[in-house]
Amino acid sequence: RKMRKFNVAVVGATGAVGEELFRVLEEYDFPINKLIPLASSRSAGSKVEYKNKEITVLELTETCFEENDIEIAFFSAGGSVSEQFAKFAVEAGAVVIDNTSHFRMDPKVPLVVPEVNPEDIKLWRESGIIANPNCSTIQMVMSLKPLDELYGIKRVDVSTYQAVSGAGKTGMEELVKQMQAFFTFKLDEAEVKAFPHQIALNVIPQIDVATDNGFTKEEMKMVKETQKIMHKEMQIAATCVRVPVLRSHSESITITFGNNVDVDLDKVREVLNNFENVEVIDDLANKKYPMPIIATDTDITYVGRIRKDIYASNIIHYFNVADQVRVGAATNAVRIALKWADLENDI
Repeated sequence: RKMRKFNVAVVGATGAVGEELFRVLEEYDFPINKLIPLASSRSAGSKVEYKNKEITVLELTETCFEENDIEIAFFSAGGSVSEQFAKFAVEAGAVVIDNTSHFRMDPKVPLVVPEVNPEDIKLWRESGIIANPNCSTIQMVMSLKPLDELYGIKRVDVSTYQAVSGAGKTGMEELVKQMQAFFTFKLDEAEVKAFPHQIALNVIPQIDVATDNGFTKEEMKMVKETQKIMHKEMQIAATCVRVPVLRSHSESITITFGNNVDVDLDKVREVLNNFENVEVIDDLANKKYPMPIIATDTDITYVGRIRKDIYASNIIHYFNVADQVRVGAATNAVRIALKWADLENDI
């Protein structure tokens, strides 16, 4: 079946996720008729590369979507940009796939991980927008979904180890500059701007701002988004930590199933391995388990260190790693667009 080609815009074309979007669109051979990179007036006129061609970045304006007949608009330039400009893309007839947090909890906007809740994509018509979840949420629900189908999840406790690229290019640059300063004995002079504290040789148990309940905004995103995606009010507690890793988030996850469940670890490994875009690496004796250096530049969510709780037969613990720039942002957005295009093709 031949799929028609679409006019595609990428808002935030010069940012870390924007650049990754171009790579993923090319790798997935997305059916593009015309590709329009968009950014602020500051970045307009610069070039991006797509399929060995240089394309000029245009300025993001209220009329650019209509002028270019845009049908799919990827937004990855920050919540305030999505808040201001997404409506103009929708008014021009485009579907907006938004990578920011702005629309995620809007009841009219589907929040989608295509492997987990693809059926929600069809709800896009109410708002014209499909929201891409938080990167930490995406890789977590990729492993929760098959386990929930197997035994029924009652509670999730998660601690994250989040890479600096979660804060974009500035986050990566800050870690590199601080490490360079360390090796020249000038770390005390290095700039601390992207994070609340020095990130080199440190871990910071705060991502985003504090909320009234003692959790951070990032932690509460994981709670609320997971419940929305899974269509289930399961209990969730998160502790989100920034670590001095350039790319790929890790998560230590504890799952509590129903009281009458006696977990079979072979079944757990089997359902995880059989789930789309999830791979089990679980051989502790031979030092084989997921790590950021394995996950980086892949579209797979890796799961390992799978073990049963010492005290309760209905509890398991495991380690979960994925490239959050790809799996947690660009790749998820492109996978949403492909499923959306499939639905449009069927109409």
